[in-house]
Amino acid sequence: MTPYRAALALLTFLALATAAHADAPKADVAKSADHPVLKRFAGSMLVGYAQQDWEQRSFPDASGVSKSEDQFAHPINLEGKVTRLFYLAPPGKSPLEVFRNYQQALTAAGFKTTWQCESEAQGCTKAHFALDKYERMKGMRWAEGDLPAMDGDHQGAAWPLAAAITHDQGRMLVGTLASGGRSLNLLLFTSMAENEYTHRAATYVEIVEPKAMPTGQVTVDAKAIGQGLQAEGKVALYGLFFDTGKTDIKPESAAQLDQMATVLKAQPALKVLIVGHTDNVGAIDANLALSQGRAQAVVAALTQRGIAATRLQARGVANFAPVGPNTSDDGRAKNRRVEMVLQ
Repeated sequence: MTPYRAALALLTFLALATAAHADAPKADVAKSADHPVLKRFAGSMLVGYAQQDWEQRSFPDASGVSKSEDQFAHPINLEGKVTRLFYLAPPGKSPLEVFRNYQQALTAAGFKTTWQCESEAQGCTKAHFALDKYERMKGMRWAEGDLPAMDGDHQGAAWPLAAAITHDQGRMLVGTLASGGRSLNLLLFTSMAENEYTHRAATYVEIVEPKAMPTGQVTVDAKAIGQGLQAEGKVALYGLFFDTGKTDIKPESAAQLDQMATVLKAQPALKVLIVGHTDNVGAIDANLALSQGRAQAVVAALTQRGIAATRLQARGVANFAPVGPNTSDDGRAKNRRVEMVLQ
């Protein structure tokens, strides 16, 4: 037994010995819901839930788990909106029945399997321990209650919800599912809930939805702007904000505008182009007008900060100069930008 497995076994024993009460959860964890692409096994309770608007998770690739370690052989780091769910099936339902129902529902929805296991020989035990190493419980909120023993010889024993998937009858399914024009990454693991005495199956689900990281959260300061202009002749500024399809610059752009004005005031001879860029969503003529209008709005804001209008020119180039692929949310977010360019 590896040190990691031994430590987990000790924690399980301590949980059994010190359980505060033996009441099973009576309701879903507060402020939780099934993910829109995957409904729960009939009669199940959603007792663990976490959602991050933008985070990174690690899934196994087609090679599955390591032959020598309790870890994924070649973990793939995925970034986007992350939803993690933990279900308890109704008492008496086997992990196999639960797993097969999820498997059939996903297959019918067009799920493409990357890797799966259904036995220890196929790597399910290693997959279970690998999940714990990738912090599956971090940030999870839990319903009130424990996992009481249903077996007559163990009445009064109970285990915490938080560690309740095991390698006992464990099965894992990993792959992608198309939804709304996007490809979602999904991992599902079903097993006995803690042990055979609970008479319940547990299912853990992770879903990663591709999503661009929110940009513009860090203002480029005056020093960095000056260095960028000197080194590259231009600098992209993502701290300038506009509503979708609008040219009015938003108030939260003030910090970035102040830094731009500081550079221009420090170098009175400096003349720049303010160039607006868009992604490829929409017609070219509309994007040309939009990018020009946004550039003009930035020029107007800089003149209000004391920069002579003769030192500034506004130009809009629509999506003619992308810096990322317009085939992804992340690429389109990079393309929607304003640049300062030396004249």
